[in-house]
Amino acid sequence: MKKSNNQPYNPTLRSHKESVVTHDGSPTLYSHEFREHYHSTHDGALSESLHKHIIPAFALNAHKKHLRILDVCFGLGYNTLATLYYIQKHQLDISVEIVSPEFDLELIGSLKDFHYPKEFENLKETIITLSKELTYHNPRVDINILLGDARESIPKLTQKFDIVYQDAFSPKTNPLLWTCEYFADIARLLTNDGILTTYSTAIATRLALFENGFNIYLLQNKAVRNATIASLNPLHNIKKIDMAHKIATNPNAKPLSDKDYL
Repeated sequence: MKKSNNQPYNPTLRSHKESVVTHDGSPTLYSHEFREHYHSTHDGALSESLHKHIIPAFALNAHKKHLRILDVCFGLGYNTLATLYYIQKHQLDISVEIVSPEFDLELIGSLKDFHYPKEFENLKETIITLSKELTYHNPRVDINILLGDARESIPKLTQKFDIVYQDAFSPKTNPLLWTCEYFADIARLLTNDGILTTYSTAIATRLALFENGFNIYLLQNKAVRNATIASLNPLHNIKKIDMAHKIATNPNAKPLSDKDYL
């Protein structure tokens, strides 16, 4: 896998990370390998997870008693942990199965010592177990971290997912997790009424989703900046983006493609 500057990922920089406190007080890390923070410092790490992923995803799946979630990628685990926090906080009668690719084993091993926000205090056992074993199970929760390249592990999956948290490093620094070919794999894994949530509002991202049959929606919330929801079937009570108009008014815009980076 290569980066947008056509240079290979740099494992020598992988361990070079710095702790940063984000706007809402929750911590994240800065990756020197990707030259980006793991979360928006403007929106806040926890706020971003909750308001761009967990809350809208659960609202759109409120009728279900079991959810299968693909969390791309695990990173610091905020989306997975915020999912469990949200279920506990609202005492939801639901079980979840979470699958999450991640290629940074050293990062996963360090999470048992990471200073998570107080909202995750009841999840210490889960965090410690995941950091040591890459898996966690109880009668209501099933979490599996898939160690390795997401572009290799995702095509091997056979189960269908209700929710995809599309939360990889940005298209600029990690383009192969935002291409048409990548989203074709994601579309294959979604249930008919499944949804994808992502912080990215880039037209290239939306075009790649659109070309794979997704309807594109604008997610607006006063707590965080705008985000995107995509679904294979139409959604209601959320603002749909007119992609035909976007294409007509941005004739030079193109989705990302594997051939540009491989």
